[in-house]
Amino acid sequence: MSATLTTAEDCGPIAAHAIGQEAASTVAATLKALADPLRLRMLSAIAADPRGESCVCDLAELANVSQPTVSHHLKVLKEVDVLTAQRRGTWVWYRITPGRQQAVTALLESFAPVALARPLDTQSADVVRPDFDARVTRLADELAAEVPELDAQIVRSIVRESYTALVSTARVTTALIPLTERFARQRISDLTKHHDTSAPQVLFVCVANAGRSQLAAALVNQISDGRVIARSAGSQPADVIHPHVRSLIADIEGESAAADRFPKPLTDDAIRAADVVITMGCGDVCPIIPGVRYEDWAVGDPALASDAGVQAIRDDIAARVRTLVDDLTH
Repeated sequence: MSATLTTAEDCGPIAAHAIGQEAASTVAATLKALADPLRLRMLSAIAADPRGESCVCDLAELANVSQPTVSHHLKVLKEVDVLTAQRRGTWVWYRITPGRQQAVTALLESFAPVALARPLDTQSADVVRPDFDARVTRLADELAAEVPELDAQIVRSIVRESYTALVSTARVTTALIPLTERFARQRISDLTKHHDTSAPQVLFVCVANAGRSQLAAALVNQISDGRVIARSAGSQPADVIHPHVRSLIADIEGESAAADRFPKPLTDDAIRAADVVITMGCGDVCPIIPGVRYEDWAVGDPALASDAGVQAIRDDIAARVRTLVDDLTH
């Protein structure tokens, strides 16, 4: 058997496609500045602060270090233009540099959870998913028969779109059809909702739909006692809800309800059906629909927090939910 030699002429223009040397040096300096656990914690605290900024005195509580050490770390982040600072009297206040918010959000809300996630097991990662076409078709026909007020083809499209959206992140393929049915039923319910006669509906949106948005929806269900309908979705949904958050939901709604929750992609139908859309660290991913009220809640991510931090985030969201429920039901 003869070997095939690769010549220089056969190679692609890899060097021409690489990031430039100057840009690489700048990015590397920023990543080097971020490569410290305390700096990342301070950055996440500032990003999640409802005031849009944090005082150095607040940030000093994140670790048992001296005030000069805290100031040093903040200075490093300021030098790479991630933070800006303003002195007011005795204290200095820090906020994310304008124009860097999207990059910080991508780091904290997308990359960090992925970096912490366990790799998929061999079954889900390497085995080709079985052909579910017949089962999806049967499910689509069954749901179409249940909702004669909708065109059957629309229902079938919703079922297939729901399956396609979930299959890309499914860890266990045996649950795909039940999850598809639940997601499709929710979308059909959203599509047929009548704002004038239905209970107020709230949609919580974050990036992965595996943390704070799921927790907020569970708290609405608990605090409103059915007077408000809660939905949640993600701009880039994860495959499973974070274990910290699932434990919190189990405490709120019970083990069975917590086991039934799963990350779902954001849809236009969910936004149109909502009376209020609450964004939670996902940036400008929600289409602006006339008649829908939008709010942004800057709260921490329980998937990345310590045990004490998780409880603090839960209490923060619960307080906001109580205010929201009172506003929607009075």
